[in-house]
Amino acid sequence: MIEAIRLRAPGGPEQLQRTRIELAAPAAGEIRVRHSAIGVNFLDVYQRMGLYPLEPSAIPGVEAVGTVVATGAGVDGIKPGDRIVYAGAPVGAYAGERNLPAWRAVRLPGGLDDAAVASTFLKGITAQMLLSRVHPVAAGTLVLVHSAAGGLGRLLTRWAAERGATVVGTVGSEVKAEVARAAGAHHVIVGRDADFAGELVAWSGGRKADVAYDGVGGETLRRTLDCVRPFGVVASIGQAGGPIPPLDVTELGPRRSLMLARPSVMGFVNNAEDYHRAAGVVLAALAAGVLGGAGRAYPLAEAARAHGDLESGKTSGALYLVP
Repeated sequence: MIEAIRLRAPGGPEQLQRTRIELAAPAAGEIRVRHSAIGVNFLDVYQRMGLYPLEPSAIPGVEAVGTVVATGAGVDGIKPGDRIVYAGAPVGAYAGERNLPAWRAVRLPGGLDDAAVASTFLKGITAQMLLSRVHPVAAGTLVLVHSAAGGLGRLLTRWAAERGATVVGTVGSEVKAEVARAAGAHHVIVGRDADFAGELVAWSGGRKADVAYDGVGGETLRRTLDCVRPFGVVASIGQAGGPIPPLDVTELGPRRSLMLARPSVMGFVNNAEDYHRAAGVVLAALAAGVLGGAGRAYPLAEAARAHGDLESGKTSGALYLVP
């Protein structure tokens, strides 16, 4: 029997229930993985709340690091004993072991820490998608990152700065401002009620952002529209601060002439070529020290506490579970 966390019904963290399950042998095209570290993402929270519905009694979780312990028929290139990381559908990572489509597995090079990989992998792929596919970020780009001290926000900040971009971050407290600065933010705006557009333009000498990344949602997204230059991009990547209100298309243009993106990393990683290419870039960045650092660990049995801490904003950086 294997320890796992099931979702009893859509709702709060208390709906995450500790249980034990039995696993069948891996089917054709599948592998069985024994987890060592399991990533926790806001996507898991949205699925738990029912924003992105799961099947009844589903086991949440979309990424983990572990060791292959068995393979099904027709699996080539992956064998028992291989250390791998994966991200994407189907859910099921909140467990000591699971069966997984073999094509999801990405073998890990030596020298990379399990906790650092589990804290970074899916968020790193998301950052790579945002910085390369949604809007190419390079030297001279002015970037605005909301929640710049969070798991994804800190990666975006660090990677954009590494590419030579100028990064302005927003955070909710002075403590988190220090986290954002340490990640590479050139300027930090403190306070959820701050005048983002006014402070950005005042600091930059009249320039607005080329691209803004908003994982807060709520009214923050509408306020972000004033932070971006004409023909710039606003990427809506979450709603940790509440549901996104309806936007009239006239709020984007013609006066502002903005492009609004609502990219899905789960859609991105469903394309095998995009997934494996981005995975390689992320692991190389981890190995080079551009990205990295383990997040905060929680026992798998305390997944509900991890969700509660993530939602409440008590944490900075990434979280992961240990079976």
